[in-house]
Amino acid sequence: MYFSNPCILLFLVFQTTLTEVQFGPMKLFKDPLQVLLVFAKEDSQSNGFCWACEKANFRCSLARTPESALECFLEKHHDLVIIDHRHSRHFDAEQTSDEASVMPLINAGFNRRYVENANTMACYNELLQLEHGEVRAQFKLRAGNAIFTALEQSQEAIEITSEDQVIQYVNPAYESIMGYQQGELIGKEIIEVPKSEKNKPDLLETINSCIRKGKEWQGIYYAKKKNGDSIQQNVKITPVIGQGGPIICNQQPFHLSCMFVCMFKYGVFFSPDIQSSKHKDRRKGSLDVRSTTSRGSDGSSQRRHSSMARIHSMTIEAPITKVINIINAAQESSPMPVAEALDRVLEILRTTELYSPQLGTKDEDPHTNDLVGGLMTVSSRSCKEPGSTRKPHHIPSHLTTPLSINDIPPRIAQTMENEDSWDFDVFNLEAASMKRPLTYLGMKIFSRFGVCEFLNCPEATLRSWLQLIEANYHSSNSYHNSSHAADVLHATAYFLCKERVKQSLDPIDEVAALIAATVHDVDHPGRTNSFLCNAGSELAILYNDTAVLESHHAALAFQISTRDDKCNIFKYIERNEYRTLRQAIIDMVLATEMTKHFEHVNKFVNSINKPLAALEENGGNSDEESVKGILTSPENRILVKRMLIKCADISNPCRPLELCIEWAGRISEEYFAQTDEEKRQGLPVVMPVFDRNTCSIPKSQISFIDYFITDMFDAWDAFADLPNLMQHLDNNFKYWKGLDERKLHSLRPPPE
Repeated sequence: MYFSNPCILLFLVFQTTLTEVQFGPMKLFKDPLQVLLVFAKEDSQSNGFCWACEKANFRCSLARTPESALECFLEKHHDLVIIDHRHSRHFDAEQTSDEASVMPLINAGFNRRYVENANTMACYNELLQLEHGEVRAQFKLRAGNAIFTALEQSQEAIEITSEDQVIQYVNPAYESIMGYQQGELIGKEIIEVPKSEKNKPDLLETINSCIRKGKEWQGIYYAKKKNGDSIQQNVKITPVIGQGGPIICNQQPFHLSCMFVCMFKYGVFFSPDIQSSKHKDRRKGSLDVRSTTSRGSDGSSQRRHSSMARIHSMTIEAPITKVINIINAAQESSPMPVAEALDRVLEILRTTELYSPQLGTKDEDPHTNDLVGGLMTVSSRSCKEPGSTRKPHHIPSHLTTPLSINDIPPRIAQTMENEDSWDFDVFNLEAASMKRPLTYLGMKIFSRFGVCEFLNCPEATLRSWLQLIEANYHSSNSYHNSSHAADVLHATAYFLCKERVKQSLDPIDEVAALIAATVHDVDHPGRTNSFLCNAGSELAILYNDTAVLESHHAALAFQISTRDDKCNIFKYIERNEYRTLRQAIIDMVLATEMTKHFEHVNKFVNSINKPLAALEENGGNSDEESVKGILTSPENRILVKRMLIKCADISNPCRPLELCIEWAGRISEEYFAQTDEEKRQGLPVVMPVFDRNTCSIPKSQISFIDYFITDMFDAWDAFADLPNLMQHLDNNFKYWKGLDERKLHSLRPPPE
């Protein structure tokens, strides 16, 4: 016979395993190990294994014949089968005369042989070593296979290479995205795959140098598809660090410390961090049959730390992530043309500025390009030394005696008789009040809306506050002065009276809107954010080149308002109400920053206009509860307030023609002055078309209306019903278009 000494053959089936097994981030739960003992006779050896199973809390079955053993195994599919080979006439697993070879045993499916030992603890220890060794290793291997299967189904493109940069594996998603077939890549070195010419020549060497040192590399990498197209990707490659000992991958051994895996999703590479630990086999008294013929891998514990995995495990999910997940799911069952179209959709969604339209080249429309560049971008080139910031003004001495609304001089009061009309002329009030229109118009509008009653503050305090705010506007600015603030306040009050707006907002929202309009440009220096950043101004440094002016307006307004009780209109309201009011004011002032223009408009359209339109199409205006739900949700109230102040802030093209022309001249003069100063100081010229010697004001107005005004006021009109504004806008656009067609650069045509 094969064995000269009595022995027991151990056959491991590995069907189920431990109650709880930790495998990297996976926690696996299974029933207790099931053991089948196949012994022809009862003796100390069979009893020893029975006792060992009971002690280890394994489930044990006993069979006396090959037929009963087979029947029992087919019923329960045991994890471990122990066969008594001492009586070969009863159980002939294999027969051979070649005692020097264990291959027949291996071919028969046996994993181990156990020399007869009457010591029951030896049986117990053997079972425990089998459980913690081969059984658990095989179980983890199946878990690893499950992960590998998941990689096959993953929509992330995955590529695995060896230490020699030979491609070992790519998944189907990689094939789909890059256009290659698996057979075209596996076995090839990375350098054999065509690279994009957009990469720097030494990029790959830089990456390899980092990987060899065990360091992470991160940067921009251009991958080249099979069709020749280049894809820009933000790449992060992390070397996988092992602790010696090879691992098996696709049947090819290579060192774990030299393997790295790159996965990219939505154009960004994410690298898993795989760690392994080596567990040496300390089993005594038995022989691993397979270890005599091949190098087996030690049991290892692998753990992946993927940034994307952590993100997807969070309970908080960003809306854009939900959208991308929905698109990805739809792609799986979509025909190829639809899937390709969805790929293009995903490309668009990957951009950070989802709501910012892309401009054409500068040659197509320099006026639009310069306007957008000046209003929506922040430059930081050729920075000069920081300049000084003007200190806040106090109330002028001749205005220190507050007057009530009834004490307004008759001439000034007469200019404000139609202040509730859209055609109200703020320039008449500016002239009558000697450039102090904000205080007088503020007194009247705030009185009409009951602001003092809401704030529980005396009228004298409100008057002092208005005087203080107006004193901190720069009268030397041609545009951003207190007349502009008064104009925005007037527009805000006009919009607040519209029925749909009143349905949306609470009294605290109305008060916040009026205050925000009053302070939204306080202490404006007459220069854009881009100018301040280029000049290295103290404000730009203070606010990190981000929403510089808008942040300053909001902060200064509260600073000077709360500094003196005589001017503190917030002194008399309850603390929580003040916090709510303050947050609303800050949010509205920050909403006037133009870099967020398209985000605010698109959110308003998609969250409010479209749902309201859908309700009207489905059931008219009968579903009042649904309409109310849309209008009064906290999120939508914020969008309404942002849209309201944005429209009020840049409503000049919707004013009557003469007012529109005056405002156009004032803003142009302010931009001319900025361009002059940029040239004097050697700063980058933010808006080159606003050169007072060459600028076409009609073209600049046409560009501004086309790019910023039309869509926004279409949306606001659909919500608030403003036909008179839209008529003015149409008339004004035709006016500027007519001047441009005559190739005139001025505000008005030459006299007849």
